[in-house]
This record gives sequence, C-alpha cells and structure tokens, in this order.
Amino acid sequence: MIDHTGVNVSDFAKSKAFYTQALAPIGYSLLADIPASVTGHTDVAGFGVAPKPDFWISQGTPNHPPIHVAFQVATRAEVNAFYAAALAAGGRDNGGPGLRPHYHPHYWGAFVLDPDGHNIEAVCHASE
Repeated sequence: MIDHTGVNVSDFAKSKAFYTQALAPIGYSLLADIPASVTGHTDVAGFGVAPKPDFWISQGTPNHPPIHVAFQVATRAEVNAFYAAALAAGGRDNGGPGLRPHYHPHYWGAFVLDPDGHNIEAVCHASE
C-alpha cells in the first residue's frame, strides 16, 4: 500500500494555490506547509484528508517526464467537481469526465494537467 507520494513543482505558490482549489471537491485540504528553513532544503506542502497528508508538492525542478497521480473518489459527481475546480484553478484539460471502458466498465475519470504538466486525475470505480 502506498503511504504518500508527490511531485516537484517549479512555482511553489502557484502550485499550492492550484492544488488547494483543485483537490477541495474531493475532500482534500492543505494540511502541512513546511518552509525550507525547517526541511533544510526546500518548501513542501502536504494535502490530504485530515489528519494525515498523503500528497506532497516540493519546490524544485519539476519531474521529467511529468508524473501521473490518480485520486480515487467515491462518486462520479466528485470526479466532475474535481475537473471543474481544477480547470478554474488554471489546470489544462487532458480528458474530461467520462467513462473509460477500456480500463473497466465502470471507470469514470477526468484528467487535468497541473501548472508543470503533471497529469492529475480523479477516478471513480463504482457504477452510476
């Protein structure tokens, strides 16, 4: 089981604002904001469902190639809300909400590129 993951971002403030807005509809919030003076090397921010962050961003050279991270949600409405919020936050469309039956019959997902081109997805595996 994966405990946590994250991405490197080129503009920490911009990415922190993007993820704060984009992940809110799926129940994630900014839970940790740790400056370089504490980490000893870079600013980091952790997002998740309280009390534990499980998705982190770090100021630095963005991962190359960009990373794909998928957030599992309970409903298709959450996928749709994530997509709308992520676009409103400045994300770029990489595949709107819809069925992806090539994965399995109930795979409902939406994909958005974050400010550094990371492919961020919300996915629901339940039937409608």
